[in-house]
Amino acid sequence: MGESTSLGRRATDAVTEWAFATGWRVVRRLPEKSAYGVFARAGDALYRRNGSGVQQLRRNLHRVRPEAQAEEIEDLVHRSMRSYMRYWCDTFRLPMWSAQRVNDTFLLDRHYLMDDAMVAGTGAIMVVNHSGNWDHAGAWGCLRYGGLTTVAERLRPEGLYERFLAYRTTMGMEILPTGDPDVVRTLARRLKEGRLVPLMGDRDIGRNGVIVDLLGAPASFPAGPALLGLLTDAPVYPVTLWYEEGMARGRVHDRVPVPSSGSRQEKVSVITQGIADAFSLDIREHPEDWHMMQPVWVADLEPGRGAASGSAAVDVQA
Repeated sequence: MGESTSLGRRATDAVTEWAFATGWRVVRRLPEKSAYGVFARAGDALYRRNGSGVQQLRRNLHRVRPEAQAEEIEDLVHRSMRSYMRYWCDTFRLPMWSAQRVNDTFLLDRHYLMDDAMVAGTGAIMVVNHSGNWDHAGAWGCLRYGGLTTVAERLRPEGLYERFLAYRTTMGMEILPTGDPDVVRTLARRLKEGRLVPLMGDRDIGRNGVIVDLLGAPASFPAGPALLGLLTDAPVYPVTLWYEEGMARGRVHDRVPVPSSGSRQEKVSVITQGIADAFSLDIREHPEDWHMMQPVWVADLEPGRGAASGSAAVDVQA
């Protein structure tokens, strides 16, 4: 039974890797309008299929807009799936884009806050949520700041992870895998070197993060960005992303202040709440671009979920 299961998993992994590799090649060759049309229709199909991810997205968006009627929520879910597939089309085609196109099609409001931190040599922790196009933002950051260092969850199959690793490395990103025992030490060293470190801040993979108030209800956020800021004194900036017609957009929020007193765990909780407050503003403003298809709020997590732990878990979207 075990050998049969292993063989089945390897076969599934091989098909998955082949499908992504084939899609990557085909999408790059399609005319731009045709490519985005295909992905928009794929978003429509995924919405109609109503799989577990779409169902969780619906629950999440209902928490974002609790006052909305059922038809409004359905419209949001549909548009969010189209936005998510737009992200994937961008991702497949991004290696073809010139530096000028990357710069011309991404606008980051208040980027001077990041500029000042990088000029000062302190490095900066850019805490991003799962919205808009984080790969486009990362490519823009590599061009502007000479590269960045971040963390990526290992994908299955391994070959698919290696493809994403190579793709992001060619853009100037240094990618550290989750689970690496030296990941926090390496990130701290890169910040001391004055580098940009983007981390995802709205998905608690290890289920042992910090309980925050997100849009009026308890949610679980990773403690890693706040803890890394405390360890290095590097500034922590929440950065939110969204789409507009023909553009990827973003906003740098104010640096999250570090409490002057309290235990390390208490400080981590306060900083993480500051990140959640910034995310709440733009999730509410651009809910259709928040591609969160996993549980975030404590009410949606498994029973027995623990409270804040001050864990060093970090995350980026793979």
